[in-house]
Amino acid sequence: MEENRAPWKTMGPAKNEVPSPKKFLLKHSKEPKLPDRKRDEGRKRLLTIPSVPHVKDHPLMGIQSKKNFINTNAANVIMGVAKKPQPICVDTRQGNKYLLETSGLVPKYINKKDYGLTPKYVIKRNEEVKRAQEEYDAYVKETLRQKAMKRLSDEERESLLQGLKKNWEEVHHEFQGLSVEIDTLPKKIHKERLESQMKQLEHDINIIEKHKIIYIANK
Repeated sequence: MEENRAPWKTMGPAKNEVPSPKKFLLKHSKEPKLPDRKRDEGRKRLLTIPSVPHVKDHPLMGIQSKKNFINTNAANVIMGVAKKPQPICVDTRQGNKYLLETSGLVPKYINKKDYGLTPKYVIKRNEEVKRAQEEYDAYVKETLRQKAMKRLSDEERESLLQGLKKNWEEVHHEFQGLSVEIDTLPKKIHKERLESQMKQLEHDINIIEKHKIIYIANK
C-alpha cells in the first residue's frame, strides 16, 4: 500500500477515537447561560427602597393654620361677580333644551360692525379688474388707431345683420326651388354653390349676433 493514501480511501471504516462514557450530554447544557448576578447590584437596589419607619417614629403633629376658611369663603362669595346663566331654548313639552347662542335663533352676525359692507378683498379685486379693463381698452384704441380701423355703430350693425338675413332668405328660397332629382353636373354644381352660400351667411349672422362690438378696416 502507498503511504500517502488518505485514510478514507482504504478498505473499511476509518479508525476514530471512541467518545468517553464520562462525557455524556447533560441536561440544559445547550441553553444559553446568563452571567452571574453581582452582589453589589442587589445591595444598591435595596438602598433605593425607603426603609420602614420605626415604631417610635411619630408624624409631625400640632401644625395648625390660623386662616379662617369659613370667613374667607364667605368673603369670596360676597365680593365675587355672579356667574350669568347661559341662555337656553326649550322646544318640546318634555323640556328638551339646548344653548340659545349656537341655535341660530339669535341675531349674532348682523350686530357686527362690518355687517353688510363689501369685504376688502372684493374691493381690491374689483379695482384690479377695472384697471385691467381700462388698460385693455387703451390697447384696443391704440391698435385701432395704428391699423386705421372703424367701429360699427349700433344702427350700422343692425342694418348689416338684417341685410345678411335677407340674403339668406333669398338663397334659401332659390335652394327650395331646385328639382328633387339632381341628375346632371350643372344641377349638382348649382346646388353645392347655394349650400356654400347659405353656410357662409349663417356663419356671418352668428358672429354678428354674438358680438355687439364690431370693427372693420378702412379702405
